[in-house]
Amino acid sequence: MDNRSEVRAFLTSRRAKISPEQAGIPAYGNRRVAGLRRGEIAALAGVSVEYYTRLERGNLAGASDSVLDAIARALQLDDTETAHLHHLARAAGPQPVRTRARRDKAPEIRPAIRRVLHSMTGVPAFLRNHRFDILAANPLGMALYAPMFAANAALPVNSMRFTFLDPHAQAFYPDWAQVARPAVAALRIAAAQHPDDQQLMNLIGELSMRSEPFRAWWAAQDVYVHRHGTKSFRHPVIGELDLAFEALELPGDEALTVLTYSAEPGTGSGDGLELLATWAATQEGVATRASE
Repeated sequence: MDNRSEVRAFLTSRRAKISPEQAGIPAYGNRRVAGLRRGEIAALAGVSVEYYTRLERGNLAGASDSVLDAIARALQLDDTETAHLHHLARAAGPQPVRTRARRDKAPEIRPAIRRVLHSMTGVPAFLRNHRFDILAANPLGMALYAPMFAANAALPVNSMRFTFLDPHAQAFYPDWAQVARPAVAALRIAAAQHPDDQQLMNLIGELSMRSEPFRAWWAAQDVYVHRHGTKSFRHPVIGELDLAFEALELPGDEALTVLTYSAEPGTGSGDGLELLATWAATQEGVATRASE
């Protein structure tokens, strides 16, 4: 992924979203483009027009944190967008060879992490990397995402490919666009944090070539962090489920995240999870008998 192009597209798209009224400055002259002019952003950030122009053209190398924060304030970026701008700036600088080598190495899943996943008997749980590869899952997690694992029973399975390329995904997610668009925005953050990950770049290229919605949302330059929220499912066996999710980053494991789903006991979705657990145990028993 071309860092200069990413920087240019991101800054230009954010500038186009701010009106003079939102920035608290007078609107004057014939405004032929949406949003603020480069000179207005430069004045708000306290830098020269020439310097801001150089930044917006994609050259963030050497920009200090204070300058980046000033640009973020002028563009009215939120915390996620500001962090993304800093990631783009770091990616513009030289990358240590040791860091590149570490990123190319597949993460090892500690046995303790697997035990924790399988100890979560009441909630679906997954272990995911920054490429949205599902590296490990407990039985209830496998049961919840049965349509995703149906075609690829062996892990890892990429949830991005399922969301955008599998014909069953839109039936599985009743609010498909509300799931898919934030996923694209989360993948953009991962791309800025891991600019040397060729597998990640290949994934983005594949999705861009094969999915029109992905291509359109990728061009929007939005960024998003999956931390917690709710997600709706239409399970082929259980039916409708509205589940709360938590994304728990593992501080000792680079770019690995544990995802859990839960529901209030006594609710329709809570009862659905209990039914899902029963169905999962039945499926596991069938698989065991088949292998004997």
